[in-house]
Amino acid sequence: MDTRDLPLTHDLVLIGGGHTHALVLRRWGMRPMPGARVTVINPGPTAPYSGMLPGFVAGHYRREQLDIDLIRLARFAGARIIVGAADGIDRENRVIHVPGRPPIAYDVCSVDIGITSDMPELAGFSDHAIPAKPLGPFSARWAAFLKETGPAQVAILGGGVAGAELVMAMAHALKTAGRQAETTLIEKAGALSALGGTARKRILSQMAGLGVRVLEGVEVSEIRAGEVVLANGTQIASGFTTGAAGARAYGWLGDTGLDLQDGFIRVGDTLQSSDPAIFAVGDCAHMTGSPRPKAGVYAVRQAPVLYDNLCAVLAEGGMRRYRPQADYLKLISLGGKSALGERFGLTLSGPLMWRWKDHIDGRFMRRFQDLPAMQGPELPPVHTTGLDKALGDKPMCGGCGAKVGRSALRRAIAWQPSGHRPDITPLPGDDAALLLTGGARQVMTSDHLRAFVEDPVAMTRIAAVHALGDIWAMGATPQAATASIILPRLSDALQERTLREIMQSAHAAMQAAGAEIVGGHSSVGSELTIGFTLTGLCERAPITLAGARPDDALILTKPLGSGVLMAADMAGLAKGRWIVAAIEQMSGMQTEAAAILSEAHAMTDVTGFGLAGHLHGMCDASGTGALLDLAAVPVMPGAEEMSEAGVRSSLFAENRSLVPTLPDGGKAALLFDPQTAGGLLAAVEPSQADDLLSRLRAAGYPAARIGSMTGQPGQLSLSAG
Repeated sequence: MDTRDLPLTHDLVLIGGGHTHALVLRRWGMRPMPGARVTVINPGPTAPYSGMLPGFVAGHYRREQLDIDLIRLARFAGARIIVGAADGIDRENRVIHVPGRPPIAYDVCSVDIGITSDMPELAGFSDHAIPAKPLGPFSARWAAFLKETGPAQVAILGGGVAGAELVMAMAHALKTAGRQAETTLIEKAGALSALGGTARKRILSQMAGLGVRVLEGVEVSEIRAGEVVLANGTQIASGFTTGAAGARAYGWLGDTGLDLQDGFIRVGDTLQSSDPAIFAVGDCAHMTGSPRPKAGVYAVRQAPVLYDNLCAVLAEGGMRRYRPQADYLKLISLGGKSALGERFGLTLSGPLMWRWKDHIDGRFMRRFQDLPAMQGPELPPVHTTGLDKALGDKPMCGGCGAKVGRSALRRAIAWQPSGHRPDITPLPGDDAALLLTGGARQVMTSDHLRAFVEDPVAMTRIAAVHALGDIWAMGATPQAATASIILPRLSDALQERTLREIMQSAHAAMQAAGAEIVGGHSSVGSELTIGFTLTGLCERAPITLAGARPDDALILTKPLGSGVLMAADMAGLAKGRWIVAAIEQMSGMQTEAAAILSEAHAMTDVTGFGLAGHLHGMCDASGTGALLDLAAVPVMPGAEEMSEAGVRSSLFAENRSLVPTLPDGGKAALLFDPQTAGGLLAAVEPSQADDLLSRLRAAGYPAARIGSMTGQPGQLSLSAG
């Protein structure tokens, strides 16, 4: 039996994308627990691998080589991912708080948020220094600093292994860049005290060879712009100051009511906290029975035990015990492509150790890069003719990629007789209807989407913006909405949680657009589907498809590419940051854009039929043609790259057939890409185009002037330039 068809009964929430959770997700994708819905919460779409940070700082690795792509990993595991920073756990109500969204309910929770090296108690640190963790902001600041010219001064607070690796990497990188550098390592006690005597001596010698000054037994009193001030008054010049002085727990853990040790969550040998429903792993946890230093090797080896114990709690099974090894191989980067290895008092150093460390790091990262591709269902041995063609050669896309093609839709409704009601005004090709109600002009539309992201909140926001597009495109003000929701099979508790998330998000989205939700309908089906029926009010005649004139300028308010990116995501080909950027674009309200374009001659929203299809509809209704400037058409990050690689949404071929005269290679293929919650396409007076474009951009829209209407009816073409 396909376990994906079974009802979901429990919520497992992983807070943080640390090494342990990343490995658990990989294992979950290989062997999921039937009935469990998995949610991952992380501040960004990626989780940096700290073991390769010194290599990046030294210039041996590109920034992207450090990242575990959590979006792709979550897709593989069948998990929903929430990009945001958790800031609280309400254990009484069993919910997790993330700013900007409804609380996330859990039955079982695990915390793997790592540590921070921020030093808020040190005067001036927050204003004039950058902590080494989290790695994202640090790496960005370092990359910018390294590109500068002239002499460089760097100071690292904290003389442990992490601080020593950083200062040697920085000294090497600055030397390679040809910059005269002064690098200083500052430690209030003794530097490298966790290492044996031989290892410590070799690293101190290496630092001296790189010109690193080591200050031991000194206190820092203040960080100022361009300098570090010691307690004895000494001022050390520093244009880049960072902190690597030990592990610090995130402050919000102190408000959870869990048992803590110096701010870290205390866990037993089953990795459970004082609350049996909450686990903690990695650097944010303190192992009470066998305390160990904060090191990635322990986090990696906790993963199989955590996976088994999470499954055991969800299924009421037996628990495994985690027993950390007494010692581990410490591999320490020495700046250049050389490293030192120490274990059980044995110390080796040199290029061979670097190659060994590079091999271990590369093997670890490949575990998250070499993920099996998503496969479509297999056909039974005996089946009807045409079934293989109807099934296609890839999974069916969600969102607008799942819509019925325009040709089939037109044929299906061709029989429909003309209406006879005087209060309904027919509109040429528009998706909404114009009603006259008590003398008021009212437009009505309906739209729904099959989910293509696992997060109901993100999906609701996108579905709301998508449905509102027809109202905005007609120059109407959103008025009222009813929701139509199909939930997958869930337990009663999960039904209530999911509906609460959806309805809270729907209310917020509609109210932001000026509308109110007045009711709705729900049912259970095979997958999550969210839709809205909307009304809007027009103070004057609505903007339709039929008003475009020759020479009108064409303005598009959002970039193209959501269809190809979602298809690439399903195939495991897209980068997480592309998907996050696409979801942000699809979630973007167009209330202000519609107001700015209220004088447009004709307007539509670009959705399932793609830019070419919707523009073709405008040309048909207006009796005009159009000339597009392909170079000016904005596209989402990654969309052109995926299009060049041959990735296509499942509705691409149908959209391509609508305008066969246009080319479909390279970027041009995106003209036929079905868009979900796409931009407004407006035909405007050419003399007003530049002013309208400036206003749109000032309001935050990535709008562009992409071409013009022509006097050749029905003809779409691309400009030679």
